[in-house]
Amino acid sequence: MRVPFADANLFVIPKGTDEKLMPALLTLSDVMGTGYYAAVSGGVEKGKTVAIVGDGAVGLCAVLASKRLGANKIILMSRHEDRQKIGKQFGATDIIEERGDEGIAKVKEMTESIGADCVLDCVGSAPAREMVMGMVRPGGRVGCVGVPESIPDIKAGDIFWKNITIGGGIAPTRTFIPELMPDVLSGKLDPAPVFDMTLPLSELTKGYDAMDQRKSIKVLIKL
Repeated sequence: MRVPFADANLFVIPKGTDEKLMPALLTLSDVMGTGYYAAVSGGVEKGKTVAIVGDGAVGLCAVLASKRLGANKIILMSRHEDRQKIGKQFGATDIIEERGDEGIAKVKEMTESIGADCVLDCVGSAPAREMVMGMVRPGGRVGCVGVPESIPDIKAGDIFWKNITIGGGIAPTRTFIPELMPDVLSGKLDPAPVFDMTLPLSELTKGYDAMDQRKSIKVLIKL
């Protein structure tokens, strides 16, 4: 859905909105919008099998997005119990803790040796890209929103011979706000659980440290 930038009214939070909804609404301009873009770019739709690499806030929101778009099987690659819990809450049907070739083998095992229809890269590292390309089925789609550590980390041959379609890039989160905001306001969509720590603005650096050290998934800063 493309929304003209001049259509400002579509982005206004209605007067009287419950304060409790603000964290969920905040994600629409950041991690929820990015996770949703990963799912859309990866071709997620009703009945599809999706594998998600990355259990940070974006990866978890990609789980929620895949559920909203009707995916039948949602596989989250995660080794952290707290993130696995939110992943399941958001709609993950399966959790895989293995990485590399073992992780790829697990996805193949769950998909009758074919691979996932859609694979979402919410990390961006070279090892993550290798996993993504290894677990996507021939003719499948990949959605990349993880910032790449290096550009030539996907081999052209892997794309060509498996007929893989790759989408993604910098997420146009603003594009999806009119589509997602009504669901948040109605309570149908709630990405707020990705915020597992709240700090004042004066402790902003502590928030970055907490996320860097994996003590927090996403920190909410209050003025």
